[in-house]
Amino acid sequence: MGKIVLYLAMSVDGYIADEQGGVGWLGGDGSEPDAPGSYPAFYETVDTIVMGWTTYRQIVTELSPDSWPYEGRPCYVVTHRQEEDQEGICFWNGELTALAGKLKAEREGNIWICGGASVAGQLLKEGHIDKLWLSVIPTVLGKGVRLYPELGPELPLKLVGTEHYNGIVDLVYEKR
Repeated sequence: MGKIVLYLAMSVDGYIADEQGGVGWLGGDGSEPDAPGSYPAFYETVDTIVMGWTTYRQIVTELSPDSWPYEGRPCYVVTHRQEEDQEGICFWNGELTALAGKLKAEREGNIWICGGASVAGQLLKEGHIDKLWLSVIPTVLGKGVRLYPELGPELPLKLVGTEHYNGIVDLVYEKR
């Protein structure tokens, strides 16, 4: 059975994008510019990727317009749009919690919730996130897209890991 993992970067004040949806601020403080960070090791554990439409559009139009960065791993894009599936990319317009349950039952590795705030917030609110892996970027944005615009009931967590590199602190939590 797979685990649903929210692996995201956020500012010190809890934003995952600036007011325009940009993520140009995601670098560290420059103290260890060559540090690989946690992403390469985390990505090796990923079996399947889930993201919202806005994250998908940002990847294909801005961040990696010339090549799909998740080649070889199935990806589900949660959207209300009627899009035609592509090789390795399924456009899901059903209920998000149904997708989470389906993938958790079918997959063995980590199911990476890659973004954005709406998808993450819905799954957190419904208790479908097994692990939160948050990379806190040394930046205060003040405004932007909040990771947790509003949550439901309390979600008790247990700290299971920390790491720091290039001024970034990773906090890894599992549900208690």
